[in-house]
Amino acid sequence: MPWSGERIVKKILVIGGGGREHALAWKLAGDSERPRVFCAPGNAGTAGIATNLPIAAEDISALAAWARAERPDLTVVGPEAPLCAGLSDMFSEAGLPVFGPSGAGARLEGSKVFSKDVMEKAGVPTAGARSFTDADAAVKHARSRKPPLVVKADGLAAGKGVIICGTAAEAETAILRIMKNRCFGEAGRSVLVEDFLEGEEASILALTDGEEIVPLASSQDHKRVSDGDKGPNTGGMGAYSPAPVVTDDLWPVIRSRVLAPTLAELAKRGIRYRGVIYAGLMIGRRGPMVLEFNCRFGDPETQAVIPRIDGDLFPALMACACGGLRADMLRWRPDPCVCVVMASGGYPDAYQKGGVISGLDSAGGIGGVTVFHAGTAVADGKVVTAGGRVLGVTATAPGLKEAIGRAYEAVGLIKFEGAQFRTDIGRRALARTQGVKG
Repeated sequence: MPWSGERIVKKILVIGGGGREHALAWKLAGDSERPRVFCAPGNAGTAGIATNLPIAAEDISALAAWARAERPDLTVVGPEAPLCAGLSDMFSEAGLPVFGPSGAGARLEGSKVFSKDVMEKAGVPTAGARSFTDADAAVKHARSRKPPLVVKADGLAAGKGVIICGTAAEAETAILRIMKNRCFGEAGRSVLVEDFLEGEEASILALTDGEEIVPLASSQDHKRVSDGDKGPNTGGMGAYSPAPVVTDDLWPVIRSRVLAPTLAELAKRGIRYRGVIYAGLMIGRRGPMVLEFNCRFGDPETQAVIPRIDGDLFPALMACACGGLRADMLRWRPDPCVCVVMASGGYPDAYQKGGVISGLDSAGGIGGVTVFHAGTAVADGKVVTAGGRVLGVTATAPGLKEAIGRAYEAVGLIKFEGAQFRTDIGRRALARTQGVKG
């Protein structure tokens, strides 16, 4: 039965402990109903606005037990792993409203091979690719293709399972690392060897209740660890919204050629997809083409998109869970938003934890700045590093250049040992244009 629209919100459970979850909890805690927000497990930042629970995001049995006892009005799932493990199915069976697709729907992210099959059957524009369960066959195929190529681990790899290869030798190395050395664990049981697409990337997130589609503001992630898009892929080193590369004329194309046919193909397979569908696009001479789909809010795109929402977020998320989603449930502020990720030294490879973080209050005191915590914890009364991506320093302003300036002013006030960050977040948008709404 569709949600009635009744606004008596007492409890919201946000599952996850990263910057995306801090941003979601921050927005939901500011809802006009002022609900009590719980985060499992949360981080040092969510502790200031919510009640952190000592339950891991992947421990779906413990999460379900807590939810059955406490009966939250809505559960919002941040990471992909619990969704792929069937958390939404378990909650739904218990009569608990949950924002996030079923385990079957989450395969859109949980299996690159499944996702590519859905796209091909739906006629969604995407790169040509072949899947392999045998490393030698994958290497032979890669040698027969003209580089550059993209090698993708089939399963979940924390946003790091995509390797761009400039030569056949690099592709062979990537295939062997994934399939034989298992650098991404069981995610590498099979791989996709995909043609390389040229253009500029953009992230399109859309809410859906399985029928209605409500796109969110456009954004652009910065996946490589170093300035100028150099170095290995990461979970994301920064983002901004809107993305000027997503021009007004592209929105109907994205809806009709990407989002709608994908959901229709899932429906043909008996999957009513509810939650957020994230299309990673490459926009070039051939128009928008899908690089990948994700089954959850992006990180750090969420930190750049959520602050631009004018008004409450809860009604739209609840309608996704229960039905009755409408476009007028979301309004947008015109001001652009920029998020700069501060990461631990060594990330995305081995990094140290436990470094004391200073300057958070000073940074958060700058107008328009919010510091979203990602890999943080509290030790001996001090906020310390506890992950690879530590903070998402986020700023809104009337113009993109000013938002970038505010974000980097705040970054300059925050200190911890080994801190690293990109200095060029948003520069591509500045080179294109300024003041474009998205």
